[in-house]
Amino acid sequence: MYEGVPGVRQNARVTSEHRGDYQELVDEISELLGAPATLENRDFELIAFGAYDSEGDLDPSALDPVRTRSILTRRSTPAVRAWFEGFGITRATGPVRIPPSTEAGVYRGRICLPVRHRGVVLGYVWLLDGDPGPGERQLAAAMRVAARIGALLADEAQHGADLTRELRAVLTAERDWQRDMAVAELRAALGARADALHTVVCVAPWPSADPDDAPSVRTVPGATALCTLPWGTASLSLALLVRLRSADVPAPATSAAARLLERARGSTASGGAAGAGPRVAAGIGVARAGLAELGAAWREASAAARAALAEPRLGPVADWTSIGPFRLLTALPPNAPRDPVVRPLLSPAHRGLARTAEVYLDRAGQAGRTAAELGIHRQTLYYRLSRVEKLTGLDLDDGEDRLLLHMALKAHRLRPQHEAGRAE
Repeated sequence: MYEGVPGVRQNARVTSEHRGDYQELVDEISELLGAPATLENRDFELIAFGAYDSEGDLDPSALDPVRTRSILTRRSTPAVRAWFEGFGITRATGPVRIPPSTEAGVYRGRICLPVRHRGVVLGYVWLLDGDPGPGERQLAAAMRVAARIGALLADEAQHGADLTRELRAVLTAERDWQRDMAVAELRAALGARADALHTVVCVAPWPSADPDDAPSVRTVPGATALCTLPWGTASLSLALLVRLRSADVPAPATSAAARLLERARGSTASGGAAGAGPRVAAGIGVARAGLAELGAAWREASAAARAALAEPRLGPVADWTSIGPFRLLTALPPNAPRDPVVRPLLSPAHRGLARTAEVYLDRAGQAGRTAAELGIHRQTLYYRLSRVEKLTGLDLDDGEDRLLLHMALKAHRLRPQHEAGRAE
């Protein structure tokens, strides 16, 4: 709990419906002081930034790496945070002037306006300092605006507590009575917002094995709750509850998915060479009013993520309604045994033949289109298809045999990545 602010949790979020309010207040401070301002929460995560119409302030050469990174990535590094906190901003009740430091990557001085409510710091407004810079009256007026931001942050925190535990309980409940209790608890925490239109986003695999190593829900616009869940036997996925205004406008969900994918890829790249590690994809479930069917929405979202991992053309963000036959195939157990008739074709030795057969079936058996896509002669195509028939014993002129082979090839794509290239 925030000390002195009853009912406010430490990691309360900033919801999307109030971002416009924060933007207006930040713009108001920018106008008062004649300088561009940024608003960050107490964890140095960007909430809003304003641009002041001044040629010098908007000159890119006037910016430094710290401010640029904050705006582009919406957060500051731990080292930058520690450097600024060393000037006492967490305890300050008035403006704090911070000198430039080339060693810290801060090429221009800063003015920090602590955003407080009932004596507790909830965030910071940052401005680039100038010469002579804003006067005392201007700073006093800006601090009054900062106090309004603090009141808004505190009020929102009271009504937007971290719901990780509640969301995880809903999505992992195995029995009806457990699910009903978990939904009731989540509904109580959300209050009137519980009856709104929601969808679920799945991002997988999440590039960390630590269940607690997940981004703050405050950094994802439109997010209501976030948690990690098992993905296979050794990985995690990220589940995100997103509030929508209309089922026909999924933009908040797709934007949130894209933001999380960017973060996941960044984490993967920072741990090794560029492109290292498994692919990451996101899936989105069907929007539903209320919370009773969140479990179904999660199954759809995770199925769509699996499909996007299996079939790159569907991703990197796939909606469950758009994944076609994978809607049926993802309902099968992940490690269900493959049909023995097609097993020989699925071995690594015959990967090229399997690819030929899948493209041929994807193109409805049209030899010309298949040969063109594969870049081979028609006679080569016919030869490969005859080998497929010999390996499987299937007749590619028979509709049911085609269906069996087509579904088996698609289902094989859904196998965990560490098994996808292994012989059956």
